[in-house]
Amino acid sequence: MNKAITDGLMLMPPAFSGGLGVWSSEDGTVGSATYDGAGNASLVVADQDFGGCLELLKTDNTHKLRFMGQTPLLPGCYLRVRVRVKAISGALPSVRIAGWAGGAGDVHVTGLTETGATTALTTYGEVVEVSAIIGTGQRGGVDMVWGMAPLYGHFGLDLVGINGGLVRIDDIVIEDVTHVFHREMMDWVDVRDYGAVGDGVTDDRAAFEAADFAAAGRDVLVPKGVHYLGDHLSLLNRVRFEGTVVMPDDKRLILRGSFKLPDYIDAFGDEVLGFRKAFQALLNYTDHESLDLGGRRIELDGPIDLRAAEGAKDTFEVRRVIRNGQFNAVAGPNWDPSVATSVASYSVANPKTLTGVANVANIEVGALVTGNGVGREVYVTAKNVGAGTLTLSQPLYGAAATQGYTFTRFKYILDFSGFSKLSKFTITDVEFMCAGNASGILLAPAGQTFHLKDCFVTKPRDRGVTSHGDGCQDLQIDRCHFVSNEQAVKATDRTTIAFNVNANDAKIRDTRFERFRHTGVLFGNGHLIVGNHWFQGDDEVDSPRLGGMIFTYPNVKSVVTGNYIDNCSIEWTNEHDAEPDFGVEFSFGGLTVTGNIFTCSDVADWFNWIVIKPYGAGHFIQGLSVQGNSFKSINGTIDRIEAVDTSIAGLDFGRSRNVVFEGNSFNGITQATINPVTLEFVQNTEAVNWVLNSSGYLPFGGWARMVPSVQPEAAITNGAGGAVYALPHVTPNYGAESALVRLTWPEAVKGRVILTSRMDNPF
Repeated sequence: MNKAITDGLMLMPPAFSGGLGVWSSEDGTVGSATYDGAGNASLVVADQDFGGCLELLKTDNTHKLRFMGQTPLLPGCYLRVRVRVKAISGALPSVRIAGWAGGAGDVHVTGLTETGATTALTTYGEVVEVSAIIGTGQRGGVDMVWGMAPLYGHFGLDLVGINGGLVRIDDIVIEDVTHVFHREMMDWVDVRDYGAVGDGVTDDRAAFEAADFAAAGRDVLVPKGVHYLGDHLSLLNRVRFEGTVVMPDDKRLILRGSFKLPDYIDAFGDEVLGFRKAFQALLNYTDHESLDLGGRRIELDGPIDLRAAEGAKDTFEVRRVIRNGQFNAVAGPNWDPSVATSVASYSVANPKTLTGVANVANIEVGALVTGNGVGREVYVTAKNVGAGTLTLSQPLYGAAATQGYTFTRFKYILDFSGFSKLSKFTITDVEFMCAGNASGILLAPAGQTFHLKDCFVTKPRDRGVTSHGDGCQDLQIDRCHFVSNEQAVKATDRTTIAFNVNANDAKIRDTRFERFRHTGVLFGNGHLIVGNHWFQGDDEVDSPRLGGMIFTYPNVKSVVTGNYIDNCSIEWTNEHDAEPDFGVEFSFGGLTVTGNIFTCSDVADWFNWIVIKPYGAGHFIQGLSVQGNSFKSINGTIDRIEAVDTSIAGLDFGRSRNVVFEGNSFNGITQATINPVTLEFVQNTEAVNWVLNSSGYLPFGGWARMVPSVQPEAAITNGAGGAVYALPHVTPNYGAESALVRLTWPEAVKGRVILTSRMDNPF
């Protein structure tokens, strides 16, 4: 690069033969004394070495010669001033290149080096060349580093040392030597050319900003060194990092031209810090909606607190995405769960609060709560140390007024719990390599539409995705793959859970869940469970199985459609109810189970795929549709597909409504389940009362509540062999268990009827 050529700059001073009125004996500024007519200066027309030249008699201790023209200084431009001199007679002085730095308003910029190296003249008549380089940046070979403040200079030389010597000076040359420092074809701008020092102490932010402004589409080069940035910085152009930057935790670096994780890793020299700073930038600049991890694998020795990384915001509800990379949890003590125990009090009048909590300061927000009467997946949402209280994600179904609890805080690769609310956040094409060391993701306590898409959560230590509040509202998990760390562990001995939901409208779609204790624990309603495959079998023979998808809200208003449900149950409870006995509320209803594949193998014959477990008395079914499913048991048969777990309470079958089991196929199941069920009954001897039993087909051991139709098949005959055309009257709910139907005829008859019964009232 040569600015004299490319920008047409006038750098070269005129020859001395053009007149000495532009050559000053002072600093070269306007009004300073010139050599025109001076008694100690004269022009020599024909020197044998120089041709035309200037002859000076040294009369001052520092005898100055300065061009009075303003030689411009541009960022990134380096000038070399050189001159040939020789001693003629008298005392032998020393010579050096010198200048005067002029700033805005023609003010002298002080505090700079304004002289080059000094060279002694030792022999009369010997031609000696002296030179110096002046520029904005601190580079090797630059004699006068002037930075960005000077706009121009008055350049020339100094004669120093003993006075009285006579010296001849050839015409002074000023030339652009930027090419010495830059590649011949540059597509970048170096921050050093704009004053960056790179010593880790000097604030280089202004230099970075100036270089970015000058780049105008070219890359900004950050050379080797550690560059301190003292405040927020946004760079428009792409940045190449050969060195690194450091900045306060609360200050942001926005790489607008290359917003992806590899550039932040290069910038900060550390992949974890690079991710933290990139995430900070993601939430604080509108120019990018997603952070590309660039396919990088980030090695973590502990959780990433995303709120601490961001540093300022408590809530964030603008769509943002993290995509395309891996997080790998490296074994170490930072992943160990924190465990605290405490005695606390509980009242159903304040169902999500523990009061009088001993040791409350040592209990962490996000901790799992366990104890007597505590349902599955209850977490600490918030705490008040001063009041000694804990806010819970769910009520407790049967806790004593005062009892002991255990609080276990799992450690997650990505921990969003520090935000008070986070919405519209998506993670896509990311693998969480938990390696049995860490859990996956802890959501914020509030927020909507957290979306996990096309991700792998591999071998979580305790949990895959955890909600400890309502940050799971409209949680979406699409086309993901969850693999437990308990592949060889018996199903009943496993402890890991893939995900949980505390709010409404979760959408779990096209995802594979492999060998967890439970796949999902879902409170709330409006859930769509579609197209997934979850399996929880083990290598045991005739072994028990556990719930796969656990619904803990009775009137769930949800669908389970088109899934492959393998060696586990759909379990339906009300364990997150502080008053689990039926009261003024909806009971178990609103669940649609359609078009699923249900499979089991090597299970105990009492295994069931659909289990209702009331945690209080008085509940009933008021809306359940199980249609078009395929049920198949391999390597052994099971008794039936559905059951009520009565370990705490049963169901009130006298109130069953809108229960449909139809269009299903059964293979390896001893008793099919159908409602309404239509069966053929044969009475071989005359009787007034026929007692018919269809209860084996009715779901959950329900009552025979209704008989929609009785149709004789062939003649109904009396003892004399005559046809009887009268119809019987029907007594449903007959027998000690209300499971039979009695037909009462006007006289003793025999024959065959087709009877449809159902265990519910469809109206």
